[in-house]
Amino acid sequence: MALNLVTWNINSVRLRIDLVKRVVDELKPDIFCLQETKTPDEFFPREAAEAMGFQHMLVHGMKGYNGVAILSKLPLDKSRNEGWCGKTDCRHIIAELPNGIELHNVYVPAGGDIPDPEENPKFAHKLRFIDEVAGWFKGQRASDKPMILVGDLNVAPLETDVWSHKQLLKVVSHTPVEVEKFGRMQESASFVDAVRHFIPPEQRLYTWWSYRARDWAASDRGRRLDHVWVTPVLKDRLAGAAVHKDSRNWELCSDHVPVLVRLYE
Repeated sequence: MALNLVTWNINSVRLRIDLVKRVVDELKPDIFCLQETKTPDEFFPREAAEAMGFQHMLVHGMKGYNGVAILSKLPLDKSRNEGWCGKTDCRHIIAELPNGIELHNVYVPAGGDIPDPEENPKFAHKLRFIDEVAGWFKGQRASDKPMILVGDLNVAPLETDVWSHKQLLKVVSHTPVEVEKFGRMQESASFVDAVRHFIPPEQRLYTWWSYRARDWAASDRGRRLDHVWVTPVLKDRLAGAAVHKDSRNWELCSDHVPVLVRLYE
């Protein structure tokens, strides 16, 4: 038996709940992690999610911004949320699956447009957020603990994770300081990049394309901002991975596309 896990920055779950259903039909996730849900918990479309087979939910949202959710066909235990940088901005939730795996759904701040923490408070927030999460894993979790971390982590670390390494070195999401801190966050629990475990680092791979492009597919100026990591104890249970690029063509689509990772139970 395999466990299908999908992560997607939905960019408003209430606006795109029909697209959630389409992803469910096509990728058949047992667990569906969403970021940027943009809704308070009381308005989350629970009935629609239940109709898709997700009887267990952990939602943590706010009006108009951010928000994360875990939709699961499996029971969720020890559910909680974490706040970073002195904020309660709905960016990190945690739940334990029946097999003892601790699942983290994280939405890292985008960081604005100016890659200078002195000039841009949003970029400073992003760097601090990554540092705090890395420090928490290093201090609170051991790398031999079964964990999965998913989400829109808003950093494209590899040269092949962006359409032009040289042109994006000074663009937020691919700057050297972000990539370095992102690496420390990954190393904090010896996380394995589950997608690149199957798709070689030499191959260009993106999960986000800007709405600003007139023809996103023709220009193909994407970035890989959405990630799935597992701790080493789960590496041998990885069974497959895929980026659902076709969904970027859907009407009313998100600028991100779903990412699927399959694990043997």
